[in-house]
Amino acid sequence: MKFEDLGLGPEVLAAIAKAGYHEATPIQQKAIPIALQGRDLLGCAQTGTGKTAAFVLPLIDILMGSRARMRMPRALIISPTRELAQQTMENFRIYASLTELEAALLVGGNDMRAQEQALTGHVDILIATPGRLLDMIERGKVLMMGVKHLVIDEADRMLDMGFIPDVERICTILPPLRHTLMFSATMPAEIRKLAERFLHNPREVAVAPPDSPADTVDQSLVIVEDGNEKKRALRRLLRMQEVTSSMVFANRKRDVNSLHGSLVRRGIDAVRMQGDMSQHDRETALAAFKNGDSRTMVCTDVAGRGIDIFGVSHVICYDVPVNAEDYVHRIGRTGRAGMRGCSYMLATPEDRDALDAIARLISRQLPVVELEGIRHVDLAGAPDPPQENRRRGRRNWEKEDATARRRAAAKSEVQVGEMEDAGAVPFGEGPFVPAFLLRPVAAGNTRRTQNRGDSDRADR
Repeated sequence: MKFEDLGLGPEVLAAIAKAGYHEATPIQQKAIPIALQGRDLLGCAQTGTGKTAAFVLPLIDILMGSRARMRMPRALIISPTRELAQQTMENFRIYASLTELEAALLVGGNDMRAQEQALTGHVDILIATPGRLLDMIERGKVLMMGVKHLVIDEADRMLDMGFIPDVERICTILPPLRHTLMFSATMPAEIRKLAERFLHNPREVAVAPPDSPADTVDQSLVIVEDGNEKKRALRRLLRMQEVTSSMVFANRKRDVNSLHGSLVRRGIDAVRMQGDMSQHDRETALAAFKNGDSRTMVCTDVAGRGIDIFGVSHVICYDVPVNAEDYVHRIGRTGRAGMRGCSYMLATPEDRDALDAIARLISRQLPVVELEGIRHVDLAGAPDPPQENRRRGRRNWEKEDATARRRAAAKSEVQVGEMEDAGAVPFGEGPFVPAFLLRPVAAGNTRRTQNRGDSDRADR
């Protein structure tokens, strides 16, 4: 189906044609007409199928013909990571190039003063990560009562990263009568519960079975006996002639750092991407990877989400993901826009439970392949590892995740007595600030609120 058949205006259609796009993807075919009608929407599609354009295009079409007031955006797009927010901004600039609409980007790790300056104009669409957006709201730099359209992108990643308390606060600030779109690559039960709270009588569209990987990716599994063989297998894969551009995923940030250093020491040109890096270092690494100066990027799931780079030939899961759904997102970095891609997952017998979870999720077993010169293991014949070893990875992840969720919940809780002690003013006796935004700053910690939005660890 062509974009002309979806009901978009001439300015948007001209920008799409200028960008070289003619045929709409399945998610765009189903989502754009519903969004143009002003209906709430819950969209589920595999990563790399054009979800960003599915909500950016109708927003541009709806907002054309009028302008926003100063500091009062008319549409808000919430993204879980800086890279995904920047990708959305790049898409907006392409599709709105023939209109007078303006957008602003609010992400952690960047200069807050420059972002404050951007908000002083007439911003039609605000693209933000949750933490930095709340910082700006608390500072009074942006007013949200004019937002009539809300997009929650990568809702499942919002849930995994502990952003849901922040998203709930943002939704409370926004006008109750609004047009809301929620998109996700996977649709677990928790996301459907969120949709019931955030969406009103939504239409649901899905273009592929939930949690299914793209058919354009050839998937393989390499089973080795231990971690040392896993590193050797990774180097063997990266040195294959057909690997022109690759992303290597590890589960933990410290493993990304050590793995990147190991590859560089052995002459493999690689960059790294993980949440503790400064924004400048992340942008430098991403630019080197996009430009082809580095053929390999080692990253975590959080950093890898939202990286939309055409031509990634291979994805290598150095670690088996703890959450089976993350496997779908990882391999979705290749095989995009109709191109073919390859993925390899490196595993040891200790990963048996995680491999079973992935097989259940995608409804099939991954084909096992062997690499020349690497000691392989037959998983069916391998002895079961000690139960303590099999559960250690998940237990550590659950402990870290529970800690992150407790911290996120603590930030969203406000004690009424503490608010009064902090000097909250009654309604009508001072500048209007919603009561749930008022929270005390402990003595000796007067920079806590100011610094929260600059945190790289939380990817806010």
